[in-house]
Amino acid sequence: MMQRMAELLYTDLGRMDYPAALALQERIVELKQREPLADVILFVEHPHVYTLGRGGKASNVLVPQEVPVMRTSRGGDVTYHGPGQLVVYPLIDLRSKLRKDVHRYLRNLELSAMRTLTDFGVEGIRRPPYTGIWVDNRKIAAIGIAVRRCITFHGLALNVNTDLSYFNRIIPCGLSWADITSVARELGAEQNLVEVRDRFLSHFAELFGYSKIEKAEDGEWKVEDRDPPSSILHPSMS
Repeated sequence: MMQRMAELLYTDLGRMDYPAALALQERIVELKQREPLADVILFVEHPHVYTLGRGGKASNVLVPQEVPVMRTSRGGDVTYHGPGQLVVYPLIDLRSKLRKDVHRYLRNLELSAMRTLTDFGVEGIRRPPYTGIWVDNRKIAAIGIAVRRCITFHGLALNVNTDLSYFNRIIPCGLSWADITSVARELGAEQNLVEVRDRFLSHFAELFGYSKIEKAEDGEWKVEDRDPPSSILHPSMS
């Protein structure tokens, strides 16, 4: 069991609709609740979508126009997802000795993003009591998580090359005073999203103490029933 808890599987889902990514998370959570399977981290870009957290106010969605609005089970208010944004969904078991509580999980999730930004020459900070990661008074990463029977899902959205104009159609996170920024805006040039992803993965694994990181093979992430030895949480052994 502890060997599984020290293992992290990751995959980049590429461009995937929000409902499909949520369905995959739900399936992995279900499987992890059944047995001690490896922890998982999903990376994804979503097509344009606004999402409202559990307690989010619909009035904070101003003029969505053609962009769909979805109510979801994460914490937080309204945010935007779209191309050029690195969305990170960790599905980890908080019962593991590697992670003691939700607060520690959130701190390390935030720190993973902050260290990633530092690698690219951007100083990200926390601004309690507000969630997310900030550059001065500009929000660069939103965080909204959920925990179901000790398994985390949902996660973090880091603006890398994001078209920030879409945030003008909402009151991001319900904070009318907050400006939104991106790594590209701060540095004056677009960044390689894969490099940002890889740096985040490295920092996340280090902070959470994983001894093994493995990429899931293609075809191992379908939302379907399988026998446990060949489930979506196990990379191909061939």
